[in-house]
Amino acid sequence: MSPILGLYLAAVLIWGSTWYVIEFQLGAVDPAVSVAYRFGLAAVLLMGWLVVTRQRLIPPRHAWRQVALVGAFTFSTNYLLVYLATERLPSGLVAVAGSALSLMNVLNARIFLRQPIRPLVLLGGLIGMSGVVLLFLPELQVDGLTGKSAVGLALVMLSNVSASLGSICVQRGARTGVPLLPATAWSMAFGAVLMVGVALARGAVFSFPTSLSYAASLGYLALFGSVIAFLAYFSLIGRIGADRAGYIAVMIPILALVISTIFEGYHWSAAAFVGLALAVAGNLLVLGPKTWRKRRVDAATA
Repeated sequence: MSPILGLYLAAVLIWGSTWYVIEFQLGAVDPAVSVAYRFGLAAVLLMGWLVVTRQRLIPPRHAWRQVALVGAFTFSTNYLLVYLATERLPSGLVAVAGSALSLMNVLNARIFLRQPIRPLVLLGGLIGMSGVVLLFLPELQVDGLTGKSAVGLALVMLSNVSASLGSICVQRGARTGVPLLPATAWSMAFGAVLMVGVALARGAVFSFPTSLSYAASLGYLALFGSVIAFLAYFSLIGRIGADRAGYIAVMIPILALVISTIFEGYHWSAAAFVGLALAVAGNLLVLGPKTWRKRRVDAATA
């Protein structure tokens, strides 16, 4: 197996499975407490890795604003909303709804970074969003627009907005030379501290469940889902570029729905099949034009 294929499979398999693993974090303690545990542990692990590999640990002074914003948007608010949505929906549906992040990124990049929106990319985002709505249609028909499915979908969409704002902050930081890994580690720590505050405000009790399922799922989410997968993804970007590395976003919701079908008994309908196909096609359009254009340039140069 080539290193690139290994990195690609690692990122897809880990992130595709984390949606289901979150299920084992629910019910034992408040979701804010679980998110605080997850990213507190992940921050310690990532900082330890930086120390062992003798990489920079402390970000420069101008990076701390980004650290705080990414911690607030990506490693706290985003995941808290995802956990709350997973209480109401099959994990596979949460994953597919999360794929609408691609459209959020396009729109926010236009608003905050003044990046132009290519018509094909916008079309892809709209197709992907229509696929998400179609996939949720059977659930919405059962529960109605005020039922748990509609609330869950709304929570995932809000999480997409939060995650997208975090991504914009990372892109801005990259322009000013913010080192990615130490900034990410401290953002995770900041997000964990913020979630402690949210949990206290919600009146949550800070206890650690003794069940093996909770401890194992927390370790998996912190080590694999929050550290190893990120490192694999960053390595993939360094080897093949962000455009082609981004194709993992196409495979993750498919894998998550397969896992949900096997372990959660998710029932497929014709609308669900069409909705998933549209969601995948939309992501391909969003990710594709830049890569296709690059391939044409490479072919012309050759």
